[in-house]
Amino acid sequence: MNDPSPFPLPLSRGFFITGTDTGVGKTHVACLLIESLKKRGLRAAAMKPVAAGTAADGVNEDVRRLMAASNVSAPKELVNPYCFAPAVAPHIAARQTGVTMDLDVIAAAYEELAALADVVVVEGAGGFLVPFNDACGMDAIPVRLGLPVIMVVGLRLGCLNHALLTAEAVEARGLSLAGWVANRVDPDMEMAEENLTSLRSILRPPCLGEIRWQETFPVDLAEGSGLILKALGLA
Repeated sequence: MNDPSPFPLPLSRGFFITGTDTGVGKTHVACLLIESLKKRGLRAAAMKPVAAGTAADGVNEDVRRLMAASNVSAPKELVNPYCFAPAVAPHIAARQTGVTMDLDVIAAAYEELAALADVVVVEGAGGFLVPFNDACGMDAIPVRLGLPVIMVVGLRLGCLNHALLTAEAVEARGLSLAGWVANRVDPDMEMAEENLTSLRSILRPPCLGEIRWQETFPVDLAEGSGLILKALGLA
């Protein structure tokens, strides 16, 4: 792996992006991380092991954005081994379609991607403990792949509890919580700064940056990446 410049996160063969809930900006943060890795001269692959909800062409929008951000060309079947049309909890969608999701399939796809890239950015589905199949949850994916976790905290009412519970769950599984990102998903949140100050003081891992609220979605990477890229020493 190349090492052209300082990088505050301990570089590994990959990172797992999780969130305090669904809809908190995991895909955006994953794309920002990929952009920062590319700026460092690294080959950054993207992976969304499980996705639910597809466009007319059968492609999940998160998967589309991740593949567009990556500078590693890989088949969609490796980037997104399991994809379901209904925008519901993936394990429910899998059961409805008669599919049994298997960690071995995800691990094999990850290894193929890792052979093509310096770093693989893997985005989970929903929150950290969303069910994967009848035997385990999404948390089993970073455990199986041995990846450090980056947590996306959606700044809205309840975020303190959600962030602390997620961080506790990550560490309870013996995983490294490499850092967290604050995303202002609610522009009208009361005491947002006070909540952010509390998170910074309570969470042991570093805050990698803060994404400000924008009305347009998806947020343009060049517009939304300033603080995070600065935190990563790349802006």
